[in-house]
Amino acid sequence: MTATPSRMTRKTAATREAIIGAARELLDEGGPEALTLPAVSERADVAVQTIYNRVGGRDALLMTVAERAMEANRVYLDAAYAQPGSAVQRVLGAAEAYVRFAKERPHEFRLLTQTSSGSPAFERIADLLDEQTGRLADAIADGIAEGAVRPDIDPRTTATVLWAAVSGVIALSWRADRHRADPDVLLPLLAAAVGEGLLNPNPDEQKCR
Repeated sequence: MTATPSRMTRKTAATREAIIGAARELLDEGGPEALTLPAVSERADVAVQTIYNRVGGRDALLMTVAERAMEANRVYLDAAYAQPGSAVQRVLGAAEAYVRFAKERPHEFRLLTQTSSGSPAFERIADLLDEQTGRLADAIADGIAEGAVRPDIDPRTTATVLWAAVSGVIALSWRADRHRADPDVLLPLLAAAVGEGLLNPNPDEQKCR
């Protein structure tokens, strides 16, 4: 029989969740710069020392928020890969889900893509990237097996290129100079170019092999 958590344990967990929730709200409203311990303390209505006791310092708080962002990003992609359709449709659906996450949760997206190598979360985020590109590579490999995707490309390398291209287009929206661009304009062009580049010009011939 599973023991019921004590009142103190439940209160400690609730306080920790309130702190993390406040940090995520501040990140959504103002980016990483807005996520300071005094601001989180005020938003969560707890003492700064309580933040240290329940989560840790600012780096630990950022890492925790990044981990939650990783979980949310996975939910977006899980839903995309679960959709019925061809391998090519899964590739395009995953790209659309990735872009949707970036648009709906921009500061969390930036936190995942701009974490420095000195951050404790760096390796965990790198693991997420490996997972994402691995799933994308599997879909591309399925497309090759179906005959829809050209057989002369390496799925893993192609998945990395696609991830980098989409991330790069999204990053243009963060620029403050004349090179700033609207992803909604550029991404359809990228999708069209990628689609043309991936598709097998002789699908029937590939199926017969």
